[in-house]
Amino acid sequence: MDAADLDYRARTLTGCVPPPLVKRLLALGHEREVEFQAGRGEWFCALGWARRLGGEGRCEEALQVLAPYLATGWWRAAEAQAELLEGWGRAEEAIALVLPFAEAGDRLALVSVGRLLARHGRGGEAFELLKGGIGEWYLAACLVEVAAEAGRDEEVAALLEARIAAAVPACDDPECGNVRVEPSNAIDLLAAVRERQGRIDEAVALLHTRRVTSVNGRDQLADLLARHGRIEELRAYAATEHHGHAVRSLAEVLEGRGDLEAAIDVYRTFGAVPGGRWHVAVPLAELLARHGRGEEAIEVMGALADSPGGWEDWIVDTLCTLYADQGRAREALARLDAVAARQGRAEDWEFFRIRLWLMGRLGLHEEAIDLARRHPEGDSWYGVWSRSGLLAEVGRTEEALALLEQDPNSLRSLRAEYLVDLGRIEEAVRVHQEEKAVPVEVPWSGECSVEPPF
Repeated sequence: MDAADLDYRARTLTGCVPPPLVKRLLALGHEREVEFQAGRGEWFCALGWARRLGGEGRCEEALQVLAPYLATGWWRAAEAQAELLEGWGRAEEAIALVLPFAEAGDRLALVSVGRLLARHGRGGEAFELLKGGIGEWYLAACLVEVAAEAGRDEEVAALLEARIAAAVPACDDPECGNVRVEPSNAIDLLAAVRERQGRIDEAVALLHTRRVTSVNGRDQLADLLARHGRIEELRAYAATEHHGHAVRSLAEVLEGRGDLEAAIDVYRTFGAVPGGRWHVAVPLAELLARHGRGEEAIEVMGALADSPGGWEDWIVDTLCTLYADQGRAREALARLDAVAARQGRAEDWEFFRIRLWLMGRLGLHEEAIDLARRHPEGDSWYGVWSRSGLLAEVGRTEEALALLEQDPNSLRSLRAEYLVDLGRIEEAVRVHQEEKAVPVEVPWSGECSVEPPF
């Protein structure tokens, strides 16, 4: 085995048995196949089998499974073995195993080892190990984590303040007010430290200086205000934060307090602002549905679907799902037809796939299968995906598999799933192993393309 090859396969899930298949094989009692493949260089099989053995108390056998991978010097194998050792109460062995990787400067290892040290009372070592990476956002985030264990909040705060003070203009345009801070999350991290120290006003003031206010659908300032019960400040902030994420934080607080009507009103008020309902219609509908007010939820999403631009498939999909969850799939079909006809998009696959799903909910699988087969895009990879799923739902797995095998280079995971269902385990494994695992190097001509994909 070669570390570079192992790493490529694991990162790209190419030419290897992927984690979902390994998990399924173990769950269905196919341990012998997983064990066999683990001995043939299949990393995820080795990892799954080692974890199974470790869970059964067969620790030394588990370590033997990982030993050939560890011998390549591959970081992920060392990390996995350390995880097992820590879980067995052998933390010092785990640290001794992975510390050299971090000391050599491996960035992934720095984060993993830093957290491992902090979990076992060695926060000071973790802090020293990580503080040189203060300029990189993920290392800085880990440094802030371990600073709490190390009792060095003021020190990490000083490091972050220095980075913020050293911010430079983001470009050469004198009219551009943007600045570049490294790490990019310095303000967010410093605010987290101040909150941890109980200096809430300072944290709030810091977060008001951000340019990027939301990350992964959450707003740190809104969540901070919610955690500390500063509801009036949160209301004021929600009125100005245009993404709707602060509104969601406020609504969650109100719902948690049992004030459902107030939570609904918060969403409706924001939704009345021009463009606002695009941001809050879905969470409002979800809130209403959670509390048994499905008809109102449908009204919210229906109004959005009927508005200019409301034909987006994610909107119509949400609307139809709300209908179907109430046992009203036939009404959903009628609503879908109305929207699609109004937009002249009845045959667009974005709408057609929703139709197929609804027909399945109504038990009309055979009609849906025939309809999908005759669709102009029925032989596309996404059309085949939907058609095979309908066939499998009615027990026609062999036909579903035959359909997928018309293009053996696509939808490998789905093919493997059906092969497992049919008890053809070795074939299911080969489906993934046959995929090309060596990256193709395309020489760059030196010219940038203006055509997609960019």
